[in-house]
Amino acid sequence: QVHLVESGGGSVQAGGSLRLSCAVSGYIPNNLCMGWFRQAPGKEREGVARISSSRRTTYGDSVLGRFTISLDNTETTLTLQMNSLKPEDTAMYYCAASYRLCVDLSWVPGDWEYWGQGTQVTVSS
Repeated sequence: QVHLVESGGGSVQAGGSLRLSCAVSGYIPNNLCMGWFRQAPGKEREGVARISSSRRTTYGDSVLGRFTISLDNTETTLTLQMNSLKPEDTAMYYCAASYRLCVDLSWVPGDWEYWGQGTQVTVSS
């Protein structure tokens, strides 16, 4: 199975930047789709960004132009570079993966088979 471990969360002021990492290990299918979700207290889990094995990317409207998702050439580290952070970006951020193709996946969390433990991001005014 696929194992995911997030790191890099913390507290920053509005306008600042953070880089989140997700260590990937275990069996990695050729068609693996990987992504980032976030969840604030009292809200539903929200899709942030995803990347396919061919490095095609998709972003949520609220982060487009500010966040960048990437996967290294060994497919062992998934990264989310977050710039121009806003207080509304405050949430627990989760790394996720699925053995299905990115184009066949929805943003519904239940469609994704593998999850990390989460890392907290807090953006202050």
